[in-house]
Amino acid sequence: MAESGNSEIQGASPGNDRLRKADRDIVVLGVAISAILLFVGTGGSVLPLLVDYWLADGNRPNALLINPLLLNIALIIFGWRRYRELTQEVRERRKAEEQARVLAETDSLTNCLNRRSIGPASADLIEKARRSGRIVAMMVLDLDGFKLVNDLNGHGMGDAVLQETAKRLQETILHDGVVARLGGDEFACIVTCDPRNPDRIDQLATGIIQAIAQPIVIGETIFEITASIGIDRIDSNLPEQAEHADWELLLHNADIAMYHAKKKGRNRYAWFQSAMESELRFRSQMEQGIRRGIGKGEFVPYYEQQIDIDSGRLVGFEMLARWNSPELGIVSPEIFIPIAEEIGVISELSESLIRQALRDAKNWNPDLLLSVNISPLQLQDPWFAQKLLKMLTDSGFPPHRLDIEITESCLHENIGEVRSVVTSLKNQGIKISLDDFGTGYSSIAQLRSLPFDRLKIDRSFIAELGSDKCNPKLVEAIISLAKGLNLPVTAEGIENDRVLSVLRELGQMKGQGYLYGRPEDADATLTRLAEQKLLAETPSFPAKASARAEPPQFDPKDARRKAIG
Repeated sequence: MAESGNSEIQGASPGNDRLRKADRDIVVLGVAISAILLFVGTGGSVLPLLVDYWLADGNRPNALLINPLLLNIALIIFGWRRYRELTQEVRERRKAEEQARVLAETDSLTNCLNRRSIGPASADLIEKARRSGRIVAMMVLDLDGFKLVNDLNGHGMGDAVLQETAKRLQETILHDGVVARLGGDEFACIVTCDPRNPDRIDQLATGIIQAIAQPIVIGETIFEITASIGIDRIDSNLPEQAEHADWELLLHNADIAMYHAKKKGRNRYAWFQSAMESELRFRSQMEQGIRRGIGKGEFVPYYEQQIDIDSGRLVGFEMLARWNSPELGIVSPEIFIPIAEEIGVISELSESLIRQALRDAKNWNPDLLLSVNISPLQLQDPWFAQKLLKMLTDSGFPPHRLDIEITESCLHENIGEVRSVVTSLKNQGIKISLDDFGTGYSSIAQLRSLPFDRLKIDRSFIAELGSDKCNPKLVEAIISLAKGLNLPVTAEGIENDRVLSVLRELGQMKGQGYLYGRPEDADATLTRLAEQKLLAETPSFPAKASARAEPPQFDPKDARRKAIG
């Protein structure tokens, strides 16, 4: 940005030179001066004769002398008028160029500096701070949830909110620095402070957050928005910082810190730390790895057994996603699923896993069910039911053997969309389970209005049953609720015999957890089923002799260090 800003300044210099030359146009000025000199020379001999002719009836002057005199007068008049018009034109052009410069450097909506001009302004402040020994800090600010303002109220109202935000920023910063709008709802403030009062930067950041958090009243509408701020600084008194003072680096680091502030909960500020950049680089490598891995088939289904806890009989499997990364090893879905959702590839990833799982499960005994988790984002796709039915048709897998699990959080996104998708799936014979029950805020009315086939109690409640101060009342209440709604129950996270014993006393249900074995890949699952004589009569492909359970998953900290290199 610095280069483009400088090029603009350099590009304007020839125009300014032309204006300065025009302001002192030698040709026009020379013509006028020559005409005046010629008039003096000619008029000195001709004018007395004319006066004598007019007043004393003297001899008439020779026409050869009168004509040059008249030409001199015409040249003087022409030169003077032209010089005056040219001077006026220069003034107007200078005024127009100054207005163009201001427009090029200023955001038209907020009257702040724009992204183009923040570079020269920042470089100038850094240079002044270096000479005076002051601290320079760059703040990057982003409004939290501003997109919702535009979506619900229109861009006109959003522009009014941005204008008020810019006004509050400028009133808070005052003479401590400059404010620029980088684009959208993102602003930058570069400020200076006395090194003897370094807390001034924190005070300004706190003041900005408090000012923006005040309600914005536009007409009859009240907006309450917050801001996340990232900060980095240069202390001109420290040689190692002064020598590498660079506004672009300051802006880059402050931007990273701003995203860290958002990640930590928003409505706060964060100072840049070098670890943040490493984390961001690791995140970027994870995103690239996920995109690449989908195309290369690195994401594979693992299967966790689902057991009838009374008889110990295997009744099905839950498909769990695993990323078999060449760089990181086996990666847990808790790590890559949120990233895949954020970068918009969760549907592609999930569909590829479901296709593999349907092909694998076709080789199982027809009595075994396949359970598959669905992301809340997939339920927002109006074509999801049709896509799933096509996958079932292509694979030849019976719909009644498929159990789709959705989480409680899905019920709060758009209950109408969820009901439409669930109803479509139910009409085709697919079973629907409510996963992680107890961790959300679903109401009895929602449970009754949606045609669920099963409730799955979250593992956090089941794990408590293994503690010394075990109190099964909460789990009993969930099971009682399920019975009242005529819904069977699955308990997740059964890790030991003590938990299993408590659950058996609470009634009939399915269970899953490491007590029954860790999740296994497709080959290991087929081997297990072959040993129990639970394969289909004609498997699509033979089971391999060696079974492979899920290997230990990678440590995110070790993986981050490895990915960063």
